This record gives sequence, structure tokens and C-alpha cells, in this order.
Amino acid sequence: MTHTMHEFDRYEDVRAALADQALVPELPAAEDGPAGASVAWLRATVARFSSGEPHRRRRAVVEAELARLEPASLWRAAAAGPEQEARVRVVRTLAEGLGMPDPGSVAEAVTVVAGAYFGGEDEAADEAVARLVAQLAPERADEAALESVANRIGLLVQACEATGALVEAAAGGDVPLARVLRDDPPVRIMRRVAAKATRVAGRDIAEGDVVLLDMAKAHRVHPVPLTFGAPPRVCPGRAHALALAHGVLRRPLTDFARLHHQAAPLLLPNAWDHASAALLAAQGFPAIGTTSLGVAAAAGLPDGAAATAAATLALARRLGRSSVLFTVDAEGGFSDDPDEVARLARQLHDAGAAGINLEDGRPDGTLAPVERHAAKIAAVKAAVPGLFVNARTDTHWLGSREDETAVRLALYEQAGADGVFVPGLSDQHAIAALTATLVVPLNILYTPNGPTVAELAALGVRRISLGSLLYRSALAAAVTTATTIRDGRPTDFGPLSYAEVQALGAPEVRR
Repeated sequence: MTHTMHEFDRYEDVRAALADQALVPELPAAEDGPAGASVAWLRATVARFSSGEPHRRRRAVVEAELARLEPASLWRAAAAGPEQEARVRVVRTLAEGLGMPDPGSVAEAVTVVAGAYFGGEDEAADEAVARLVAQLAPERADEAALESVANRIGLLVQACEATGALVEAAAGGDVPLARVLRDDPPVRIMRRVAAKATRVAGRDIAEGDVVLLDMAKAHRVHPVPLTFGAPPRVCPGRAHALALAHGVLRRPLTDFARLHHQAAPLLLPNAWDHASAALLAAQGFPAIGTTSLGVAAAAGLPDGAAATAAATLALARRLGRSSVLFTVDAEGGFSDDPDEVARLARQLHDAGAAGINLEDGRPDGTLAPVERHAAKIAAVKAAVPGLFVNARTDTHWLGSREDETAVRLALYEQAGADGVFVPGLSDQHAIAALTATLVVPLNILYTPNGPTVAELAALGVRRISLGSLLYRSALAAAVTTATTIRDGRPTDFGPLSYAEVQALGAPEVRR
């Protein structure tokens, strides 16, 4: 039977094809081979080339393997590794992290397998598969155990090909990986085959038809990368691949950045003065943010009106004299001039700040032009590379469409943002859709009526901010205390003692 070849290169069409569950990665011609002894067997047994229940079962193996690894650990291990060819270093670091025996020989064998993984027959690759299975499988392994081993090998091969290609494309410069993924995607053409008849972008696709997706051309006209797929088949190793790439490229990972690349998301409480920051740090929070509302209200100034530059810098200098790891909410940078924003960022960093929040909402209730905000981000990263830039968009607070949010965030991370922030976003489907396309960690503002911390973590959110919630709660508690005493009602507040608060002003060792 003759099957039709369909080609898609329009961004929306490519995205629709990636999201269509009827289209699955095409299995190269040879679909079978001796169990545990050939590339054909490997291809027929891994999650990448399967669908339905076998895909779900095999993907679960890959997800379980990745769940044992913190991206931050892979980043640091890759950065500390020996000088080797990029693909070998990627695979060796991943194999070491997974606890595989003799990761050096594993990496050598995987690079051989990778050369034949996406098609063709190769005797050397077959021999490499057999060596890997002998090395990784238990004695007298049954079919289920061999399937598990095949998917562990497949994970390494995918890292070798895709992550290795990303490292090669980014080598020799400091271009943000988000921009590399858009301009030079490691997989330029994706092939899909229709497991059943479907309709995509107005075309009828029969069962068995082949679909070619031109990723490179699609990305020329749209900034949001599709490199890691689209729901429901988003690459489960996205965070790990990016961490490996950063590490192999020896890009630094600061202590504050590391908190965004761990198994659990960073829960960031926001302080408004030295005392609140010190008390929160004493409760074990690894980092503290500042709240622009709290800083502005305490000074009798409006929030979001670029009126608190001096107060914000003064607070940063006070916190910088303590041992608190902190990031500063700097509104929109208190200027429309990227160079002035960069100068402020340098002052904040010199004061001790580990990060800065920059928002694109303006005092008049509109959004700053996306190019202007991206220019601010790029200027800050050029001036202070070690400062973590969390780029905030106020699209959801100002009623913009979800696609504008995705485009703005993509452009901000391509400008060099280390993280992105969408306050006001609480719809779980929309959050999941964003995390599927983002390259940098997503920050969400916690709200009492929104998703729980556990739900946000499950959606892939890497930082959860409390914003002005604590400050507003503290004001409410103060008023409640005063009115309760005034009105003669019973009191049972349990405040901190005078001595406890007085101790907060004691000199501390500078971080």
C-alpha cells in the first residue's frame, strides 16, 4: 500500500501535528531484531518509537530514571567533568548520575549506537547495543527487565543526539540556550507516522501516512520553541537536557540559580524590611524576595509607579549586610532606559542581591513594548552576568491573551532571562502549556484560592512567590490586634518577645 508524505512548516501546523496523539514518531524500517542484541530491537522497544499502552509503560521507565536526578546536580557534574567531546561528556555525566557501572565505556558505546538509532543497519552499533545490555541488564533478564534496560539506553541515546547537538550549536559563545533552540534547533526535521486516520491543519491524513515537520522553518516566524514537543508528548527530560548543556558549556550556576533547578520548587517568601527577612531566613527558607508593595507602602509611596528606587536600593544594602540570600523586586527597573536599568542592577548586585525581578507592566496600566523589556533584560545580563534575572509579564493581570504571554516569555528568555514570572496565572491547563515550551524556570504567584504548592510543583513550576501576601497579612494582624484590645475582646495573639525582635538587629557576618 502506498502512503502519502505530508510536509508542514507553518508554526501553527507544526504545533498542531505535535499535539495530535494519532501522529507518533516514525519507527525506522527494520522493526525487530534479536532481543538485547541489535539496534532494530532497541528501536522497537523504546518509548520514542511506540504508542498507546507500550508508550505509556516505557515512558514511565524513563520518567522514573529522571526523577532520581536533580538537574542542578547534573549541571555541576557536567561542568566539573574532564575535557571530552561534547556528546561523550553529556552521556558520561548522565550515566554517572544514574549510577551505571563504568560510565566511560557506556558513553563510548552509546555514541556508536546513536549513529544508527534513527535509521539504517550497522554491525558495530548492534555490537554496542549487545555490550550495553550485557553491562546493564541483570543475569537471565526477562522480557520486562530487557524492556527497562532498552529504555535506559534510549534515554542516553536521546541525550547524545539532541543534547549533544544543542551543546555543539551553542559552543564558543554565551548566547542564551533559548535563542539557540529557536535559531538552530538540534532536531531540524521531525518525522511522524499516523497510527490512525486523523486531520491536521485542514489535511486528511490516512493511517500509515508519513508527516515531516520542518522545525527550523517553523521557528523562523515564531519565537516560542517547539523543540521539546507539545502536550501530551512533551519531552520528560527537558530540564535535565538543559542542565547538562549548561554544564558541558561550563556556564556558571550560582547558589541562587541552583534553587530553581532542584527536585522541589523554590518557595520564595517576600519581605519588606530587615526584620521580616531575618525572621523568614531563620525559619529555614533558603532565599528571600522583597515585595515592592511592602517597600512602597512602608515609605508612603505608590507601588508600580517607579517611585521607590532609593528605598529599594536602601533595603538591598541593609539585607546585604546580613547572611540572607535575597532577590529584589525592582518593578520595571525604575526607568525605560536599558542602560539605567543595568546600572541599578549593578548597584543591587554590589549591595549583595542574588537576583532581580523586572516587570513589563507600566504605571498607566499598559504593557511595555516587548522589545523594550527584552532590551532591559539583555542590558542587565551584559552588565551583571551573575545576577539572576526573573522577567515578569503582567499579561494575565491586564487581560491579554495566553498566546501573548507565551510570546513575551519566549522573547524574554531569548534575551537572557534566567527565569520568567506570570503573576495572576492560576489555570492549571495554561500553566502546563507554558512549562511545555519554556526553557527557563517558571515562577507563579501563590494565591490562597489557586493551585496548591504541590499542584504547582506537579505542573513543572520551579519557583513559587508569596508576593505581598505576607505584608498584607501582617498589616491585617496588626489592625486586628489593635481593634481587639480597643473593643475589649479576649486576646490570644502570641507575639514575638521584645528580646527576640531586638536580637534581629544584632550584627551578622556578611554572606
